[in-house]
Amino acid sequence: MNRSSLWRVSVTTTPDAEDAVSELLARLLGQPVSSYLGVETNVSTVSVYLPQKIMRPASPGACRCSRGINSPLIRSEILAGLSRLKKCGLKIGSGKVAIVKIRRQDWVESWKRHFKPVEFGNALLVKSSWSKRRARKNQAVVVLDPGLSFGTGQHPTTAFCLRALASQQKIGTRRSFLDLGTGSGILAIAAAKLGYSPVDALDFDPEAVRVARANARRNRVYKRLRILRKDVAKLPVHPSRQYDLICANLISTLLMAEHQRIVAHMQRGGMLVLAGILKSEFSRVQKTFEGIGLKLAAGKIEKEWCSGSFYYAE
Repeated sequence: MNRSSLWRVSVTTTPDAEDAVSELLARLLGQPVSSYLGVETNVSTVSVYLPQKIMRPASPGACRCSRGINSPLIRSEILAGLSRLKKCGLKIGSGKVAIVKIRRQDWVESWKRHFKPVEFGNALLVKSSWSKRRARKNQAVVVLDPGLSFGTGQHPTTAFCLRALASQQKIGTRRSFLDLGTGSGILAIAAAKLGYSPVDALDFDPEAVRVARANARRNRVYKRLRILRKDVAKLPVHPSRQYDLICANLISTLLMAEHQRIVAHMQRGGMLVLAGILKSEFSRVQKTFEGIGLKLAAGKIEKEWCSGSFYYAE
């Protein structure tokens, strides 16, 4: 395949299962996801675009291809994931998986159609480089083009974290921020733009770290944050630094397995935001964190996804 081509991996599903399938593809393939809903057919097509060389995604058990594209492996991993979603009670429709080669220009135009600017109150605007949307007065702007790493602000779980960042930062105060599973770096970049300091971001995937650093440079905040390759499972239980706000946009199994390490990094009086959790799994996650002294402050359900913010129960 030449440099002008990409691979498109798509799944045909129902509108109700669109978010869950989007999350599945993003975690398996380590790339952002676009979706298209046919108004007449009421069928949603969820797609991921892959370059010739696929780097190792961040999530454990994801498809790993060092060169080219291993269609049978990717197809089998997706079908296994769809089977798990069915067992959770989701109606996924046909679940047809298609893997085809397309021109790179088609990929660019697809993202331009689907990636719209997103505002989080008057505090923050997330947009692409081709967007002509102007920021409001005193509104922080994050410029992020899709297609590099997971996290664009479009997904409900990322949006929940961005809203928390915007609402928790107060003018004239200095608050620290930790981003666990940074992906594209969008949360850390937004935090730096909003005035959080210090800002630290971690990800186990070296490609995600590279992309997040590139995005930080592009947004001119590279010197105002640290983006490191680290495994959440190896974080210290007694850290030297704690944070006022932590966002952990991670799979529920990892959140529950490492809940003590995560909470150990949280300041008394601080807040922990957990996102990326299927609605059917949230109660277990909530119970796990409440078992070590936290309390749910606010939660939000969007389709099949649930996110929540927690604080210490005094």
